[in-house]
Amino acid sequence: MQISDVTARAVAIPLKLSTRMSTRTLAERHFLLVEVRDGDGASGIGYSYAGTVGGGLLADAVAEVLAPIVLDADGDDLPELWRRMYQESLLIGRRGAMLRAISAVDIALWDLRAKRSGQPLARLLGGTTARPVPAYASGGYYRPDAGPPTAAVADEIAAARELGFADHKIKVGGLSVAEDAQRVAAAIEAIGGRGRLALDANNAYATVAEALRALREFERTAGVDGLWWFEEPLSPENVGGHAELAATVETPIATGEIHQTRWDFARLIESRAADILQPDVGVVGGVGEYLRIAHTAESFDVPVAPHWHANIHAQLAAALPGTLTIEYFALVNDIYNFEALVTEETRLRIEDGAIALSERPGIGIELDEDAVQRYAVSRERVVESAT
Repeated sequence: MQISDVTARAVAIPLKLSTRMSTRTLAERHFLLVEVRDGDGASGIGYSYAGTVGGGLLADAVAEVLAPIVLDADGDDLPELWRRMYQESLLIGRRGAMLRAISAVDIALWDLRAKRSGQPLARLLGGTTARPVPAYASGGYYRPDAGPPTAAVADEIAAARELGFADHKIKVGGLSVAEDAQRVAAAIEAIGGRGRLALDANNAYATVAEALRALREFERTAGVDGLWWFEEPLSPENVGGHAELAATVETPIATGEIHQTRWDFARLIESRAADILQPDVGVVGGVGEYLRIAHTAESFDVPVAPHWHANIHAQLAAALPGTLTIEYFALVNDIYNFEALVTEETRLRIEDGAIALSERPGIGIELDEDAVQRYAVSRERVVESAT
């Protein structure tokens, strides 16, 4: 299977309501879209999240650095292509935007391989599409337009419960500890003892002592229900601080959404810095690297709860028994809005709070080209084979 052309596009989808988390305000989401095509005309789709800016930067990275490596190469030799992309980008990457670009290309190559075999990615990897994938409803951002903070949290959880979700996650760290504790109390009351609550701080706390004081108050507020996990309390660079927290508190510490490659996760595991690992396939380097990380975590009995991108993470979870749960955002909430780019018939289906996989080959999505064009922020970069 020889790759004949690579297309990279960047899109920015605005959020309709004022939205923030502890560390930044969110006006729009930038995504990188990659399509690879083989000589027979078959194509694979990959994508990654760039952030609130920078989508065009990732598209340029694909066109100028990665596409020349993939063109005319054997598209079945995925480990070698990943190695060559990573090696070529060492001087300008190793982490950050370059790895997100590599992730999107690698996902596209895996999608192409699964489509050529006529199978969903889950089945290609040895899993099944017959069993629903456990998921939780993620949200609880700070949205002034949604009303008083405690009422907004309660309303959001009530809506998620209507979809069958028992488990939920909300943000903390964007208000005072006392104000966030009131939101935690409102969430616990809304769940009513019929599910679990996780908290996501998005690196809000500057020190271990500060994070510990906040968590102690949130634990006190949660009472006998307890907390499912406490996510990213510190900077992702502070591996030692996360390890100290994990060794001190009863609530499990979760982190990993900004960490990249197997080497970052080896350090987290070796340092015992996370009770739950949260790799993101669009961040770590793509499907191949995600599989390496997940299998390593399983060897050390560390559960995995991937960050974002439920469309592809559900496929991976169906083949990885060490997956605890998948993070799901309802498109109607306009928080994680990637599915605005996907045709309605290929969006995820929720059945009783779980993700039901379809029999569509590959990762299961089809892009809505009208939507892609509507949100485009950079020119389409197409790199074709010279042969």
